[in-house]
Amino acid sequence: MNKLILALGLGMALACMAAPASAQEKSADQQRIAELENQLKIVEGIKSTAGNRGFALYFGGAFGAGLVILGAGAGIGKIGSSAVESMSRQPEAAGNIQTAMIISAALIEGATFFGLIVCMLFNK
Repeated sequence: MNKLILALGLGMALACMAAPASAQEKSADQQRIAELENQLKIVEGIKSTAGNRGFALYFGGAFGAGLVILGAGAGIGKIGSSAVESMSRQPEAAGNIQTAMIISAALIEGATFFGLIVCMLFNK
């Protein structure tokens, strides 16, 4: 066991002494190549960040459009179910209830189209 520790210690000491001796200065061409590689990495990082931001915008627009459609469907469904229930309770008022239902559904649909257009605009 002591021999193993001694061998590892000598190997580490030799590695530490050899490192400064192997360092060499870079030529002007090598330095320029290293600078250009660093600049290329920076540009690639910016492109990947912009790509991720674009994905987030597209995902946000699609998610918003889905929420708008779900909300409109739930709202129009609630209006329809309430109108049918009201018509069954008071058949003599069915015409007025139907008119109010159609107007309310049209207003919800208009707001839905506006929300979808806003979601599509932010995807560009």
